[in-house]
Amino acid sequence: MFRSRVATLGVAALVLAACGGNGAGEQQKKTELTLYNDKGAWSKFFDEMGALSKQRIGLGMKPTGYTDSAQYQAFIKASFRTNVKPDLFTWQTGGMLEEIVKQKQVADTSAIWQEAIKAGDLSQDLLPYYTVGGKQYCVPMNVAYWGMFYNKKIFDKYGLKPPQTWDELVQAAETLKKNGVKAFYHTSVLFSFVWFEQLLAGTDPDLYDRLATGKAKYTDPGVVQVMERWKQLIDAGYFINPGDKTDPGDVLKNGKAAMVTFGTWFNTSMTSRDMKAGTDYDFFVIPNVNPALPKTSMIFESGPLCSLTKAADPDAGMKYLKWWTTSEAQDKWAKSRGDVSANPKVTIDDKVLGTVTKDAGGGKYRLVNRYFEATPPPILTAALDGFSKFVTEPASYKEVLETIQKAADEYWSTHQ
Repeated sequence: MFRSRVATLGVAALVLAACGGNGAGEQQKKTELTLYNDKGAWSKFFDEMGALSKQRIGLGMKPTGYTDSAQYQAFIKASFRTNVKPDLFTWQTGGMLEEIVKQKQVADTSAIWQEAIKAGDLSQDLLPYYTVGGKQYCVPMNVAYWGMFYNKKIFDKYGLKPPQTWDELVQAAETLKKNGVKAFYHTSVLFSFVWFEQLLAGTDPDLYDRLATGKAKYTDPGVVQVMERWKQLIDAGYFINPGDKTDPGDVLKNGKAAMVTFGTWFNTSMTSRDMKAGTDYDFFVIPNVNPALPKTSMIFESGPLCSLTKAADPDAGMKYLKWWTTSEAQDKWAKSRGDVSANPKVTIDDKVLGTVTKDAGGGKYRLVNRYFEATPPPILTAALDGFSKFVTEPASYKEVLETIQKAADEYWSTHQ
């Protein structure tokens, strides 16, 4: 899941060309589909799904995974202009999905959604994230609820419990600091937005939503205060070095930081390291910064699995996406990774994640669309650069917000 800059676009293009056989003009009937994705660490799990689909629907699937998000996106967009196209590919919801739908590149999946919702295989709550212009595109490759993974042995050693309030979370960080342990992981690469979205959603989720739609500014007092709170946490010494290249899974396992905030998909990083839930690590919902909010804000994301309108075998792509939503496929997909599922029928083995999934689906939390999807791409680019600068230079927060707002002003001037 975690992206490292390891390839060049030129090499990526050669890899695609070498795979061949995907020319849009061939109109062939396929028995194996290619699935290009930006989740290179999940190749094993995709391979398992391909083996199962071959047995069940006569369609195999072979993944080609990237580990660099920017290069992956550039590759997919380049494929729109060539005869060499992926059968299936992963993407993001929000502005990024809308962008490629408007280019008429993505296959309409409205019929799949209607049938899956009627069968109970997809939730109506997910529908808006996949709707552009009244139609649905792609299906959920995964869903994830964001919270805090923590090293249970470190917590036990210092007598810490999952916090029920924001103040208790800060107190836990202070206790860890006094014992020479860094409380939190953060990074200056790609996921630099994580603490911004968590602090803002937990302080004022309405402001968060207004910011995402251009109805608020990054220089507004509420946003400035969030950055100042974030700066206080950094200045207090609670975070590891944001330039540390250690994989977050290893950070948590080796105790370099006691807590890592990510989506439930991060559970795969734990299970792949032979860590046992409830013994080596665990998960808690992050309390609101503002205790007066009626519901706890929970960051939510859903990653699409898509097919192109001009794929080599469009019918095969639709058949695969339809199968992907079924409880049979989703049970395998969720359990192989130790993660949650977009299919409500799937039972989650991990008790904590199962409870979070049930509660989230039952309306206990205020679900907040992840910043990466909620923010229009041109603004997101400026924000990721800005937050990356901020975590290494916390005093630059006002300059950072002003720079992001310039990008926002430019974007919203033609998109309101």
